[in-house]
Amino acid sequence: MSWTLFLLFLLLNALSCSLSSNVTSELLIEEGFSKWVKQMGSFRHSAFRKVDNVHKPCMTITVEKDPLAGNFVSIQEAINSVPEFSECRVVISVGAGIYKEKITIHSSKPYITLVGAGAHKTIIQWSDNAKQIGSNGKPLSTFNTATVAIDADYFIAKKISFKNTSPLPHSGKEQTQGVAVRISGDAAMFINCKFHGGQDTLYDHMGRHYFKNCYIEGTVDFIFGNGLSLYDNCEIHAIGNRYGALTAQRRDNMLDDTGFSFIHCKVTGSGAFYLGRAWGTFSRVVFSYTYMDKIVTPRGWENWGDKNREMTVFYGQYRCTGPGADFAGRVSWSRELTSQEARPFLSLNFIDGYEWIELP
Repeated sequence: MSWTLFLLFLLLNALSCSLSSNVTSELLIEEGFSKWVKQMGSFRHSAFRKVDNVHKPCMTITVEKDPLAGNFVSIQEAINSVPEFSECRVVISVGAGIYKEKITIHSSKPYITLVGAGAHKTIIQWSDNAKQIGSNGKPLSTFNTATVAIDADYFIAKKISFKNTSPLPHSGKEQTQGVAVRISGDAAMFINCKFHGGQDTLYDHMGRHYFKNCYIEGTVDFIFGNGLSLYDNCEIHAIGNRYGALTAQRRDNMLDDTGFSFIHCKVTGSGAFYLGRAWGTFSRVVFSYTYMDKIVTPRGWENWGDKNREMTVFYGQYRCTGPGADFAGRVSWSRELTSQEARPFLSLNFIDGYEWIELP
């Protein structure tokens, strides 16, 4: 065999292997997607435990800036007064004002509801960021920067603003993460709330969560974590002046039943933003019936610098509108969902919500 024919043989063989590899990858992606849709469409899809929420309150505590008007002037003091491992719901009514507190709700304090006087009137704020030095002499890390950290199950917040007021980052690589809320408890609801921050505003850490009529603002990866969460009729507002990402969903294990679903939302703001980037190898995010302003980049999604994640992430959109919603320029490893494919992401069943959310 001549060298020319031999080289041609090697070239054809390499091309054949490449095509075979691509076909195999596409089949694996399609197979994984089909399994996910089938699982999410089942009546009981979640690997989380069954929950029995408590909605009727047994106690109401008031917090007011005026010490003569309420039971407490501090939200944390009011939380501390709640009996541990209580099996009834305690409502903490928080009056108008700016409460400069760093708040923690420990796992021993389930069934707490915080109700404000309105998200524009009741504001909880603090200013920690990841590069600050903590009491142990080391940087705080993102996890410990939260203005409000919730480890308890069955938490509810209504009509409150949560803020992290640390300086806005110039980029996503300067350790300026500052969390407004970290929610690590299961079966949590946020209704008519606002979340303000820069990099890493809302740490949707773990558990099932429902966000209804909320406003979430930030610069880089400002909705992030490994929760199984439904964002319903929320405004996602970017305040960056350069490239960033709205979401960074961290699903690292193919067996994790987690992901973010956005329905009837609005994406607004300034800068140029991906809908999400793959913090986790198996990251999952879907936008449905969502208006997308021109800030959304045509490609839509980013692989976190790892092309292998393009074969394992699940990124999609369904019937979205606006100048940033055009699917024509999207990366090839995202998808425009059919009505059948989108159905599992469009209801409370996505988060097993019919078990623990009280509908009006």
